[in-house]
Amino acid sequence: MKKSIVILTGGGPAPGMNTVVGSIAKTFISRGYRVLGLHGGYKGLFSKEPNFTEIDFVLADAIFNRGGSFVMMSRYKPTVNDFEQNFNLDFFKENNIQLLVTVGGDDTASTANRVAKFLAEKNYKIANIHVPKTIDNDLPLPMEAPTFGYQSAKAEGARIASTVYEDARTSGNWFVVCAMGRSAGHLAFGIASAAHYPMIVIPEMFNKTTITVDKIIKLAVSSIIKRQILGLSYGSVMISEGVFHELSDEELKKSGVNFSFDEHGHPELGKVSKAHIFSEMVEAKLKQLNISTKIRPVEIGYEVRCQQPVAFDLVYCTRLGMGVYQLFKSGETGCMVYINEYGDAKPLYLKDLQDPQTGKIPPRGVNINSEKIQAIFDNIMHYVTEEDYAAAKELVADPSEYDFKKILNW
Repeated sequence: MKKSIVILTGGGPAPGMNTVVGSIAKTFISRGYRVLGLHGGYKGLFSKEPNFTEIDFVLADAIFNRGGSFVMMSRYKPTVNDFEQNFNLDFFKENNIQLLVTVGGDDTASTANRVAKFLAEKNYKIANIHVPKTIDNDLPLPMEAPTFGYQSAKAEGARIASTVYEDARTSGNWFVVCAMGRSAGHLAFGIASAAHYPMIVIPEMFNKTTITVDKIIKLAVSSIIKRQILGLSYGSVMISEGVFHELSDEELKKSGVNFSFDEHGHPELGKVSKAHIFSEMVEAKLKQLNISTKIRPVEIGYEVRCQQPVAFDLVYCTRLGMGVYQLFKSGETGCMVYINEYGDAKPLYLKDLQDPQTGKIPPRGVNINSEKIQAIFDNIMHYVTEEDYAAAKELVADPSEYDFKKILNW
């Protein structure tokens, strides 16, 4: 029987999914393999009747430069019982599957780690290689290598954010913009710095103080005050959705939102408009201070997940796809494919990346102390400093409450 490989995709979409799948398919097909796309994420591995499509060259060639994911995705998280009783080994045997390729972010990587350990414990001779995907850019790749999809999402997000900023300048208003990024502020910071936003708020900024709703609002107001001192009546504030994940239960109650949770225990932030919540709070604070400014909310989320990948991700994802074959050919398993600074495909072993206590892959946050990040704080953003206190007293009684560095305890 012809040898096969199977590919599944987990989590949420990211630009380049089809490029990875199409490139893997083309590479393995040229070596005589069948390539199966398993729909429904990990659920297909634990189903008696898995839903899959054989991917031939024509299909791979048709999808490789498209947005979205032809192989349908899922956030399904298998239980311990699933592994012990429902793992469909017959699917692997009947199709002579030699390799399981998983494509996804941190949760998918953590589950891939569980699959790899399970296969090893049961002595199942099936290789497993993971391809790191997330627009959040929060997987711990060496040398700050991006996760695929991030650059495309950032480019589209920057286009939207720049248009919003132009609207602010044209109409003399302020916008509160929120961008995706569950546990790290890479996407929000990347988008906002590209659009020269005068205030950016990401969870990593609160490295020396507890994050609270009040501090987030005061950072936004700090920028508005500074710009009024400069004679500017417009601007935009970027807030990463990740700040919600760092708020305590008590602080979450202050937002007035009751969250539902996904299969991995994360608040389903996509169901609510974070920008609307924060814009209402900022506007209320400004009214309390008798500062007349219109605030409008804009959410950047699902719009950037399924767009056509930019050239960077087309090239990067093609290399990742070919890298899967290179690692498989060299006998690697239980690893993540990584493209180093020289463009070479190398393995990152999931067991070496996991938290020894939880078994999960810890997210990579923004290096808040790096020169490239500090340069944005020092040169692009606008906020109240001690030098502004005299002028700021025309607007607020105690300018120190809105001092950027004092708020953050920097």
